[in-house]
Amino acid sequence: MDMSSLATIRIAACDLNGQMRGKRMPSELAEKLDEGSARMPISTLNVDLFGCDIENSPLVFETGDADGVMFPTERGAVPMPWLASESALVPMTMHFDDGRPFLGDPRQVLAEVLGRYEARGWSVVAATEMEFTLLDASGDAPQPPLNPMTGRPVKNEAVLALGQLDAFDAFFTDLYEGAEAMGIPAQSAISEAGLGQFEINLNHQDAMRCADDAWLFKALVRGTARKHGFAATFMAKPIPDDAGNGMHVHFSVLDAEGNNIFDDGTDRGSELLRHAVAGCVNAMPASTLIFAPHGNSYERLVPGAHAPTGAAWAYENRTAAIRIPGGSPKARRIEHRVAGGDVNPYLMLATVLAAALIGIEDQATPPEPITGNAYDLPDLPQLAPDWQTAIDRFEQDPLIARMLPAMTIRNMVMTKRQELRRFAEKPSETHWLSYLEAV
Repeated sequence: MDMSSLATIRIAACDLNGQMRGKRMPSELAEKLDEGSARMPISTLNVDLFGCDIENSPLVFETGDADGVMFPTERGAVPMPWLASESALVPMTMHFDDGRPFLGDPRQVLAEVLGRYEARGWSVVAATEMEFTLLDASGDAPQPPLNPMTGRPVKNEAVLALGQLDAFDAFFTDLYEGAEAMGIPAQSAISEAGLGQFEINLNHQDAMRCADDAWLFKALVRGTARKHGFAATFMAKPIPDDAGNGMHVHFSVLDAEGNNIFDDGTDRGSELLRHAVAGCVNAMPASTLIFAPHGNSYERLVPGAHAPTGAAWAYENRTAAIRIPGGSPKARRIEHRVAGGDVNPYLMLATVLAAALIGIEDQATPPEPITGNAYDLPDLPQLAPDWQTAIDRFEQDPLIARMLPAMTIRNMVMTKRQELRRFAEKPSETHWLSYLEAV
């Protein structure tokens, strides 16, 4: 993207909660970004959801709150079509002064995991299904949005209803145009089960590009919604007693010749597929904090609410946490169905892919694939039932220590413990205001 005609640009990296942290600057400074001219406190990427430093974090007073060096990612500059004035966003990554990647930067964590695949001569292809809810957020509690055609609140569920999509046609037209301008491969849009809830699929890309797309798409959806007079949220459970938002991820692994290692020419899939499934199932309970990173996330993870709560897998079964879709064996892939829409896409992909690779390395054997309704199977290993338990499991589990860098685990645990304390001090009926457009 040519930035020479712009007055200002933004630079931003992704923090642990998926928020953009960075700066606004004159556009003429863009040409020096590749030289490491942009600096920012390393601790910025590990603040809590409210933007506050983490108490007793070694990244703050212990190190003098030192700066890190920020470099542009290979994505390059993208437009910000939701702004009134033309501008550009340059996605960045954080490094220490000596050039080492800062592993409190979620994008660097995913890069580290993908490096393990690259060491085998493999690459990962992934895609996401992004669910979000449009809301009227002007009152004391989130409410369904006003139908732009009638001016009245949306009152009925409208699964796969074209009428619901058409009612918000101006919003979706802007959204698709914005996605095209940003290089985000937005595919089909559907009306989902919740009031004002929609889903857009983002097409398969290499795994890093997939995570970039999901991160940028969230900003695009929220900004475009505000242009049209309502709010958009990826909260896991924005409205009590209504449908929650998920983010399903599909992935496959290609060898050096571009062959899908999960494909053995049959519907069953290869031994490598089953090893990867075993890794994902084994790691799932201890990984709950990544898939459900906020207090509100656990409102979605309840039995029978279309969000998996037990660690199980199946062929063509949407009640299972891990689904192996049908179709051509050449497209054999894993669909991971646990994550809420409120996840950090970099950390989510890093965790899933690390678990799959460990399953392959260990030649792990998965349990038998389930049949029928997963919620009717009482003996499945369960995801963490609440935020506190999820934090404890994530901190202590030896499998997580194999999957993610120690710095990432430490920073995530400290951040989430602080958020848990701070939310406990706030009236529960106001929690949604902190989550609405931050997750």
